[in-house]
Formats: sequence, C-alpha cells, structure tokens
Amino acid sequence: MSPTTLSAPSTPELTLLALEHYNKPLLELLYEAHSVHREYHAESEIQKCVLLSIKTGGCPEDCGYCSQSAHHDSKLPREPLVSVETVREAAQRAKEAGAQRFCMGAAWRQAPEGEPFDRVLQMVREVKALGMEACVTLGMLNPEQAVKLKEAGLDAYNHNLDTSRTHYPNIISTRTYDDRLDTIHSARAAGLTVCSGGILGLGESVDDRCAMLAELASLDPQPESVPINLLMPMKGTPLQDAPQVPIPHLIRTIAVARLMMPKARVRLSAGRITLSQEAQILAFFAGANSIFIGDKLLTASNSSLSGDQALFAALSGSSAHAAN
Repeated sequence: MSPTTLSAPSTPELTLLALEHYNKPLLELLYEAHSVHREYHAESEIQKCVLLSIKTGGCPEDCGYCSQSAHHDSKLPREPLVSVETVREAAQRAKEAGAQRFCMGAAWRQAPEGEPFDRVLQMVREVKALGMEACVTLGMLNPEQAVKLKEAGLDAYNHNLDTSRTHYPNIISTRTYDDRLDTIHSARAAGLTVCSGGILGLGESVDDRCAMLAELASLDPQPESVPINLLMPMKGTPLQDAPQVPIPHLIRTIAVARLMMPKARVRLSAGRITLSQEAQILAFFAGANSIFIGDKLLTASNSSLSGDQALFAALSGSSAHAAN
C-alpha cells in the first residue's frame, strides 16, 4: 500500500483556522503569536523600508480607497513617470536614513511595455547598485515582464489582495481577484519574492479579514512579505468617510498573520501615522517586523522622522535609561 499523501489545507479550512485564532482572548493570542515570532525571527529586528511613487495619479482602476484612481474626484495632481536620476537620489537618501529596502510604486493598471518599462528596469538596477533590496508595484504583470524584472535584479513584487474574495467586488470592479492572483503567480514563476497583504477599514467583516489571510497563507510558497495596511481615508474617494478600525482589531490581524505565515515579514504599513507609540509597540509584539519610514507612502502621509526616532529609542531601552 502506498503511503497516504496529505494535501495542503484549502482556503476555507485555513479561514476557519484564522477565525479560531482571531477570536481567542487577546492576551492568549498575543502570547502565541509572539512565541512563533521568536521562533522564526530575531525579536528586535525591524526592517526599514522606503516607498516612492514613481508615477502618480490617473490610474484607470476604480479601487474605492485610492486617491490615484481616475474615477474619483480626489484633486490629486497627476505626475508622469519620474527620471532614473530622481529614483537614484531618493534611494541614496533612503539608504542614508537607514532603510534596507527601497520600494517603487506606479499608478498603472498593467505594467507598460517599451521605454517606460525599460526605465523602470534601470531604476531597479540603480537601487541594487546601492546594495539595497528592490521592490516594485506596477499593477498587473505578465510572465515576460516578471522575468525581465528578475534579470534586472528585482528582489520582490508587491501586489496586494486588499481584502477577501467575497468582499473584493464591493471595493473594485475593474480588476478581478483572480487577476491579482495571476500576477502573483507570474512574479513567483520568475523567481521573485512576493509581497502581498491587505487593507483594514474597507467595510470588511472579521470573516473577510480572516479569509484574506487564509488566501495568502494558502499560496505555495507563502509570501515573504505581508503588509497590513490601515485605510487612510482620502477625500473624493468612496471610502472617504470610512470609520477607523479599532486598534485591537489591527493587533489581532497582525497576530493571526504571524501565526498563519510564520516565516513572512509582517509589515506594519499605511496608517501607522494614526497609531500611538504604544500601539506600534504592541503590533511589533504581535509579530510585525517591518515598517515604512519617510514622510510619504505614495500619496498618504507617514510617521515623522522624530516620531520614529522616539519609537526606536523606546524599543531599544535608551529612552528608559535617559529617564532614569
């Protein structure tokens, strides 16, 4: 008799597991997530990243949260694809500020062909020449483009799922959930690492959050980076009046992401500017181990340099020493 082959858990099975974790008493959940975090990661290591918008506005997608969508009256100025020199200078400043990873985002539905794409390839080469990790998010990506990005030295491709498959049509109608998964598969097939996460505050339920995490956890291999974003409501978008997500829900989501994807970097991403120092420290305890530094995340405001300096001082213990 041949040995029994155990199949990988399905997304519905993983969703039930995520819900089981999510609904645990918070302190129990934090203990479990922190224990897993310590098993797979250096406890005090937090990767610093910088995200630059290299082409802003005018996107044909209708994502309900995004000020860059051409469908929304957000008054955001449109800016064409920046120069390679602009990226080189920004990446150099990011490195000097302590960033290990430099990310570039362009408001495209689909990565273009021709000179714009060749320019992005050169941007990647410039970032790599500085000794930094390079990540881009350019919209949908075909397999040939993914291979070219890999050959240019790109480390990671970002393509968020945003929310659950069920809730997704309430937020976006111009691109399907499977379109997003196809792009992730193209990046993976080319040998790129995957950065994919979601946004909290899109009117989703707890079930939606857990289903999104389950979808990510079901990928084989799992994403190396999982950004957890808090919605930054933008004027002129359908979600401009969305209520703020309670902090315990953010912490629970991060903890479940850590339990479901133990090897991934869980990135505390957009919306960090709205969090107190204490909330951020709790997020790190729950399993987050990467942040974006710098005053902008594409078009949204980010935490200040002085705020981040105080945060890392608190984490290191130097502020406590100074107080004594």
